[in-house]
Amino acid sequence: MTLYKRKDSPYYWVKFSPIKGELKALMQSTGTANKRQAQQYHDKLQGERWEQDKLGVKPRRTWDEAATKFLEETSHKRTHEWDKSMLRWFHPHLGGKDLVDINRALLDQVRAVRAKGMAPATANRYMALVRTILRRACNEWEWLDRVPKVGMMRDSGGRLRSLTREEFTRLLAELPEHLADMAQFSVATGLRQANVTRLHWRQISLERRHLWVGADQHKNGSAHAVPLNEAAMAVLLKRKGHHPTHVFTYEGNPIVQVNTKAWRKALERAEIVDFRWHDLRHTFASWHREAGTPTHELQRLGGWKTQSMVERYAHIAPEGLAFAASRIDQLLSLP
Repeated sequence: MTLYKRKDSPYYWVKFSPIKGELKALMQSTGTANKRQAQQYHDKLQGERWEQDKLGVKPRRTWDEAATKFLEETSHKRTHEWDKSMLRWFHPHLGGKDLVDINRALLDQVRAVRAKGMAPATANRYMALVRTILRRACNEWEWLDRVPKVGMMRDSGGRLRSLTREEFTRLLAELPEHLADMAQFSVATGLRQANVTRLHWRQISLERRHLWVGADQHKNGSAHAVPLNEAAMAVLLKRKGHHPTHVFTYEGNPIVQVNTKAWRKALERAEIVDFRWHDLRHTFASWHREAGTPTHELQRLGGWKTQSMVERYAHIAPEGLAFAASRIDQLLSLP
Protein backbone atom coordinates (compact mmCIF):
# COMPACT_ATOMS: atom_id res chain seq x y z
CA MET A 1 0.00 0.00 0.00
CA THR A 2 1.62 3.23 -1.14
CA LEU A 3 -0.85 5.68 0.46
CA TYR A 4 -1.21 5.40 4.22
CA LYS A 5 -1.69 7.20 7.53
CA ARG A 6 0.96 7.43 10.26
CA LYS A 7 0.26 7.61 13.98
CA ASP A 8 2.66 10.51 14.44
CA SER A 9 1.22 12.67 11.63
CA PRO A 10 -2.23 14.09 10.76
CA TYR A 11 -1.42 13.79 7.03
CA TYR A 12 -1.48 10.94 4.54
CA TRP A 13 1.91 9.62 3.46
CA VAL A 14 3.16 7.93 0.31
CA LYS A 15 5.68 5.14 -0.06
CA PHE A 16 7.31 4.04 -3.32
CA SER A 17 9.89 1.38 -4.06
CA PRO A 18 13.30 2.73 -5.12
CA ILE A 19 13.77 3.44 -8.80
CA LYS A 20 16.93 3.73 -10.89
CA GLY A 21 19.50 5.85 -9.06
CA GLU A 22 17.88 5.47 -5.64
CA LEU A 23 19.17 3.27 -2.81
CA LYS A 24 16.07 3.13 -0.64
CA ALA A 25 12.33 3.51 -0.79
CA LEU A 26 10.82 7.01 -0.98
CA MET A 27 8.58 7.94 1.95
CA GLN A 28 7.16 11.42 2.29
CA SER A 29 4.14 13.33 3.52
CA THR A 30 1.45 14.47 1.10
CA GLY A 31 0.92 17.56 3.25
CA THR A 32 -2.84 16.99 3.46
CA ALA A 33 -5.31 15.10 5.65
CA ASN A 34 -7.86 14.99 2.82
CA LYS A 35 -7.76 11.52 1.29
CA ARG A 36 -8.92 12.64 -2.15
CA GLN A 37 -6.22 15.32 -2.34
CA ALA A 38 -3.65 12.88 -0.98
CA GLN A 39 -4.61 10.38 -3.71
CA GLN A 40 -4.15 13.05 -6.38
CA TYR A 41 -0.72 13.87 -4.96
CA HIS A 42 0.14 10.14 -4.94
CA ASP A 43 -0.95 9.61 -8.55
CA LYS A 44 0.95 12.67 -9.79
CA LEU A 45 4.13 11.61 -8.00
CA GLN A 46 3.75 8.03 -9.21
CA GLY A 47 3.50 9.22 -12.81
CA GLU A 48 6.55 11.45 -12.47
CA ARG A 49 8.59 8.62 -10.98
CA TRP A 50 7.59 6.26 -13.82
CA GLU A 51 8.72 8.84 -16.40
CA GLN A 52 11.96 9.32 -14.49
CA ASP A 53 12.64 5.58 -14.24
CA LYS A 54 11.50 4.42 -17.70
CA LEU A 55 12.00 7.48 -19.89
CA GLY A 56 14.88 9.21 -18.15
CA VAL A 57 12.81 12.33 -17.48
CA LYS A 58 14.25 14.41 -14.65
CA PRO A 59 11.95 14.83 -11.65
CA ARG A 60 10.53 18.31 -11.17
CA ARG A 61 12.21 20.03 -8.24
CA THR A 62 11.02 23.14 -6.44
CA TRP A 63 12.80 26.27 -5.32
CA ASP A 64 12.15 25.26 -1.70
CA GLU A 65 14.00 21.97 -2.22
CA ALA A 66 16.93 23.76 -3.81
CA ALA A 67 17.12 26.41 -1.07
CA THR A 68 16.98 23.77 1.66
CA LYS A 69 19.67 21.65 0.03
CA PHE A 70 21.90 24.71 -0.46
CA LEU A 71 21.63 25.68 3.21
CA GLU A 72 22.42 22.13 4.29
CA GLU A 73 25.54 22.02 2.12
CA THR A 74 26.77 25.47 3.16
CA SER A 75 26.07 25.42 6.90
CA HIS A 76 29.80 25.98 7.50
CA LYS A 77 29.83 29.30 5.64
CA ARG A 78 30.62 32.45 7.59
CA THR A 79 27.59 34.09 5.94
CA HIS A 80 25.19 31.20 6.65
CA GLU A 81 22.78 33.28 8.76
CA TRP A 82 22.82 36.07 6.17
CA ASP A 83 22.01 33.53 3.44
CA LYS A 84 19.07 32.27 5.50
CA SER A 85 17.82 35.81 5.95
CA MET A 86 17.98 36.50 2.21
CA LEU A 87 16.22 33.23 1.39
CA ARG A 88 13.41 34.11 3.79
CA TRP A 89 12.89 37.29 1.78
CA PHE A 90 12.73 35.31 -1.48
CA HIS A 91 10.17 32.79 -0.19
CA PRO A 92 6.99 34.81 -1.03
CA HIS A 93 8.33 35.33 -4.57
CA LEU A 94 9.87 31.94 -5.43
CA GLY A 95 8.53 29.55 -2.79
CA GLY A 96 6.59 26.60 -4.19
CA LYS A 97 7.66 27.23 -7.78
CA ASP A 98 9.22 24.49 -9.89
CA LEU A 99 12.81 25.27 -10.82
CA VAL A 100 12.01 24.87 -14.51
CA ASP A 101 9.44 27.66 -14.19
CA ILE A 102 11.95 30.16 -12.79
CA ASN A 103 12.98 32.12 -15.87
CA ARG A 104 14.57 35.46 -16.75
CA ALA A 105 11.25 37.32 -16.78
CA LEU A 106 10.33 36.15 -13.28
CA LEU A 107 13.80 36.90 -11.92
CA ASP A 108 13.71 40.40 -13.41
CA GLN A 109 10.41 41.03 -11.60
CA VAL A 110 11.85 39.78 -8.31
CA ARG A 111 14.97 41.90 -8.76
CA ALA A 112 12.88 45.01 -9.38
CA VAL A 113 10.99 44.46 -6.12
CA ARG A 114 14.17 43.82 -4.16
CA ALA A 115 15.89 46.91 -5.58
CA LYS A 116 13.27 49.33 -4.21
CA GLY A 117 14.83 51.42 -1.46
CA MET A 118 18.07 49.43 -1.55
CA ALA A 119 21.57 50.09 -2.85
CA PRO A 120 22.31 48.32 -6.16
CA ALA A 121 25.21 46.42 -4.60
CA THR A 122 22.95 45.01 -1.88
CA ALA A 123 20.25 44.01 -4.35
CA ASN A 124 22.94 42.30 -6.43
CA ARG A 125 24.03 40.23 -3.43
CA TYR A 126 20.48 38.89 -3.16
CA MET A 127 20.33 38.03 -6.85
CA ALA A 128 23.82 36.49 -6.76
CA LEU A 129 22.57 34.03 -4.15
CA VAL A 130 19.72 32.97 -6.47
CA ARG A 131 22.21 32.54 -9.29
CA THR A 132 24.49 30.41 -7.11
CA ILE A 133 21.65 28.09 -6.12
CA LEU A 134 20.40 27.71 -9.69
CA ARG A 135 23.92 26.95 -10.90
CA ARG A 136 24.30 24.24 -8.26
CA ALA A 137 20.95 22.80 -9.24
CA CYS A 138 22.18 22.53 -12.82
CA ASN A 139 25.89 21.74 -12.59
CA GLU A 140 26.14 19.75 -9.35
CA TRP A 141 22.74 18.28 -8.52
CA GLU A 142 21.61 17.83 -12.16
CA TRP A 143 18.13 19.07 -11.37
CA LEU A 144 18.10 21.52 -14.29
CA ASP A 145 19.25 21.34 -17.89
CA ARG A 146 20.09 25.04 -18.07
CA VAL A 147 20.43 28.05 -15.82
CA PRO A 148 18.32 31.10 -16.63
CA LYS A 149 20.10 34.43 -16.96
CA VAL A 150 20.12 36.33 -13.67
CA GLY A 151 20.31 40.04 -14.38
CA MET A 152 22.08 42.41 -12.02
CA MET A 153 21.59 46.06 -11.15
CA ARG A 154 24.05 48.51 -12.63
CA ASP A 155 26.39 49.54 -9.82
CA SER A 156 28.22 52.82 -10.28
CA GLY A 157 30.95 51.75 -7.88
CA GLY A 158 29.29 51.88 -4.52
CA ARG A 159 28.64 54.47 -1.89
CA LEU A 160 31.60 56.68 -0.90
CA ARG A 161 30.46 58.93 1.95
CA SER A 162 33.17 60.13 4.27
CA LEU A 163 33.61 62.84 6.89
CA THR A 164 35.89 65.83 7.00
CA ARG A 165 38.13 66.27 10.06
CA GLU A 166 35.86 68.99 11.35
CA GLU A 167 32.74 66.83 10.93
CA PHE A 168 34.39 63.89 12.66
CA THR A 169 35.45 66.08 15.59
CA ARG A 170 31.86 67.31 15.95
CA LEU A 171 30.54 63.75 15.84
CA LEU A 172 32.94 62.47 18.52
CA ALA A 173 31.91 65.34 20.79
CA GLU A 174 28.24 64.34 20.53
CA LEU A 175 28.63 60.55 20.87
CA PRO A 176 28.44 58.79 24.25
CA GLU A 177 31.87 57.60 25.37
CA HIS A 178 31.49 53.95 24.35
CA LEU A 179 30.40 54.83 20.80
CA ALA A 180 33.00 57.60 20.49
CA ASP A 181 35.74 55.09 21.36
CA MET A 182 34.42 52.65 18.75
CA ALA A 183 34.15 55.36 16.08
CA GLN A 184 37.69 56.59 16.78
CA PHE A 185 39.01 53.02 16.60
CA SER A 186 37.10 52.34 13.38
CA VAL A 187 38.58 55.31 11.56
CA ALA A 188 42.05 54.54 12.96
CA THR A 189 42.04 50.92 11.78
CA GLY A 190 39.49 50.71 8.94
CA LEU A 191 37.91 47.64 10.54
CA ARG A 192 34.36 46.74 9.59
CA GLN A 193 31.57 47.12 12.12
CA ALA A 194 31.33 43.41 12.96
CA ASN A 195 35.09 43.14 13.56
CA VAL A 196 34.95 46.08 15.97
CA THR A 197 31.89 44.99 17.95
CA ARG A 198 33.20 41.41 18.24
CA LEU A 199 36.77 42.38 19.02
CA HIS A 200 38.33 40.26 21.79
CA TRP A 201 41.43 41.06 23.80
CA ARG A 202 42.94 37.74 22.72
CA GLN A 203 43.16 39.14 19.19
CA ILE A 204 45.39 42.00 20.31
CA SER A 205 49.04 42.31 21.25
CA LEU A 206 49.60 45.71 22.84
CA GLU A 207 53.32 44.99 23.15
CA ARG A 208 53.70 44.32 19.42
CA ARG A 209 51.05 46.94 18.53
CA HIS A 210 49.28 44.34 16.45
CA LEU A 211 45.72 43.07 15.93
CA TRP A 212 44.64 39.85 14.20
CA VAL A 213 41.31 39.02 12.53
CA GLY A 214 40.93 35.34 11.67
CA ALA A 215 39.80 34.17 8.24
CA ASP A 216 36.50 32.93 9.72
CA GLN A 217 35.76 36.44 11.01
CA HIS A 218 36.89 38.45 8.01
CA LYS A 219 34.53 39.32 5.16
CA ASN A 220 36.96 38.50 2.35
CA GLY A 221 37.65 35.04 3.78
CA SER A 222 41.36 35.66 4.46
CA ALA A 223 43.08 36.39 7.77
CA HIS A 224 43.79 40.09 8.28
CA ALA A 225 46.68 41.60 10.24
CA VAL A 226 46.24 45.19 11.45
CA PRO A 227 49.14 47.35 12.69
CA LEU A 228 47.99 49.58 15.54
CA ASN A 229 48.77 53.27 15.14
CA GLU A 230 48.83 55.82 17.96
CA ALA A 231 45.12 56.64 17.65
CA ALA A 232 44.14 52.97 17.88
CA MET A 233 46.52 52.33 20.77
CA ALA A 234 45.08 55.28 22.70
CA VAL A 235 41.60 53.78 22.50
CA LEU A 236 42.77 50.29 23.51
CA LEU A 237 44.77 51.55 26.51
CA LYS A 238 41.70 53.51 27.59
CA ARG A 239 39.47 50.42 27.32
CA LYS A 240 41.92 48.02 28.97
CA GLY A 241 40.55 46.51 32.15
CA HIS A 242 36.89 47.30 31.45
CA HIS A 243 35.99 43.71 30.48
CA PRO A 244 37.86 40.37 30.65
CA THR A 245 37.13 39.28 27.07
CA HIS A 246 35.56 42.03 24.93
CA VAL A 247 37.20 45.33 24.05
CA PHE A 248 34.06 47.40 23.51
CA THR A 249 31.33 47.15 26.13
CA TYR A 250 28.55 49.23 27.63
CA GLU A 251 27.54 48.87 31.28
CA GLY A 252 29.52 45.64 31.49
CA ASN A 253 27.98 43.97 28.43
CA PRO A 254 29.55 43.46 24.97
CA ILE A 255 28.17 45.89 22.38
CA VAL A 256 26.32 44.13 19.58
CA GLN A 257 24.51 47.02 17.89
CA VAL A 258 25.81 50.47 16.93
CA ASN A 259 22.92 51.83 14.88
CA THR A 260 21.18 52.92 18.07
CA LYS A 261 19.09 55.92 19.06
CA ALA A 262 22.22 57.39 20.69
CA TRP A 263 24.11 57.13 17.37
CA ARG A 264 21.29 58.69 15.35
CA LYS A 265 20.73 61.51 17.84
CA ALA A 266 24.46 62.29 17.88
CA LEU A 267 24.43 62.60 14.08
CA GLU A 268 21.50 65.01 14.31
CA ARG A 269 23.18 67.17 16.95
CA ALA A 270 26.42 67.21 14.94
CA GLU A 271 24.38 68.22 11.86
CA ILE A 272 25.70 65.28 9.83
CA VAL A 273 23.31 63.81 7.27
CA ASP A 274 23.36 60.75 5.01
CA PHE A 275 25.95 58.95 7.13
CA ARG A 276 26.07 55.32 8.27
CA TRP A 277 28.46 53.46 10.55
CA HIS A 278 30.11 51.70 7.59
CA ASP A 279 31.00 55.14 6.21
CA LEU A 280 33.63 55.34 8.96
CA ARG A 281 35.54 52.77 6.89
CA HIS A 282 35.19 55.04 3.84
CA THR A 283 36.49 57.87 6.00
CA PHE A 284 39.54 55.75 6.92
CA ALA A 285 40.27 55.05 3.25
CA SER A 286 39.65 58.62 2.09
CA TRP A 287 41.94 60.12 4.72
CA HIS A 288 44.68 57.65 3.85
CA ARG A 289 44.50 58.56 0.18
CA GLU A 290 44.60 62.24 1.05
CA ALA A 291 47.70 61.54 3.14
CA GLY A 292 49.36 59.86 0.15
CA THR A 293 49.07 56.20 1.14
CA PRO A 294 49.69 54.12 -2.03
CA THR A 295 46.99 51.82 -3.35
CA HIS A 296 48.81 48.58 -2.54
CA GLU A 297 49.47 49.68 1.06
CA LEU A 298 45.90 50.85 1.60
CA GLN A 299 44.63 47.53 0.26
CA ARG A 300 46.60 45.65 2.90
CA LEU A 301 45.75 48.07 5.71
CA GLY A 302 42.03 47.85 5.00
CA GLY A 303 41.93 44.15 4.18
CA TRP A 304 40.34 44.55 0.75
CA LYS A 305 40.58 41.42 -1.36
CA THR A 306 41.03 43.15 -4.71
CA GLN A 307 42.81 46.32 -5.75
CA SER A 308 39.75 47.47 -7.67
CA MET A 309 37.95 48.02 -4.37
CA VAL A 310 40.66 50.47 -3.32
CA GLU A 311 40.79 52.22 -6.70
CA ARG A 312 37.39 53.72 -5.88
CA TYR A 313 39.27 56.24 -3.72
CA ALA A 314 41.84 57.18 -6.37
CA HIS A 315 39.99 60.37 -7.31
CA ILE A 316 40.33 61.75 -3.77
CA ALA A 317 44.02 62.59 -4.10
CA PRO A 318 44.84 62.98 -7.82
CA GLU A 319 47.76 65.20 -6.83
CA GLY A 320 49.50 62.01 -5.70
CA LEU A 321 50.19 61.28 -9.39
CA ALA A 322 51.56 64.73 -10.06
CA PHE A 323 55.17 63.69 -9.55
CA ALA A 324 54.77 60.66 -11.82
CA ALA A 325 53.19 62.81 -14.52
CA SER A 326 56.06 65.31 -14.34
CA ARG A 327 58.65 62.70 -15.31
CA ILE A 328 57.89 63.20 -19.01
CA ASP A 329 58.25 66.99 -18.84
CA GLN A 330 61.93 66.98 -19.70
CA LEU A 331 61.29 64.73 -22.70
CA LEU A 332 58.66 67.11 -24.03
CA SER A 333 60.60 70.30 -23.42
CA LEU A 334 61.41 72.14 -26.61
CA PRO A 335 65.09 72.66 -27.64
